[in-house]
Amino acid sequence: MTSLKQKTSQTMKPATAAKKLGIYLDAAPTSFQEGVVSREELTALQAEPPQWLQELRQNGPHPRPVVAAKLGTSIAGLARGGVTEALTTAEIEAIKAENPLWLQHERANQVDVRKETARIKAKHEKEAAEEAAKESQGK
Repeated sequence: MTSLKQKTSQTMKPATAAKKLGIYLDAAPTSFQEGVVSREELTALQAEPPQWLQELRQNGPHPRPVVAAKLGTSIAGLARGGVTEALTTAEIEAIKAENPLWLQHERANQVDVRKETARIKAKHEKEAAEEAAKESQGK
């Protein structure tokens, strides 16, 4: 006789859910911060975000990965520039308008990193294609 197990929903900590939603956990409602979030709930939040989630995504405060993306730099670049806290959209726009020297430097670094990543990827693709050609000729 087989027993029928009831399927349980996978849950995640609020910090994980906040990261997946791209929001700053400390700015989320207390009910979100103190509960657990199921995969179904996360999917529902992503598909039809409630007003509080829309507000957070639009105005912040935003977590560092979002701040870095909006400023066109890395998280490490933010730290080097002295930005260690979550920022609102208005604060991010003020930094963009000011365009401080550290931001200019970090954006230039980010461009260089992306170029180098693309160069390495192209090199690996070329090597893989050459290896595949050698293998097909050897058969």
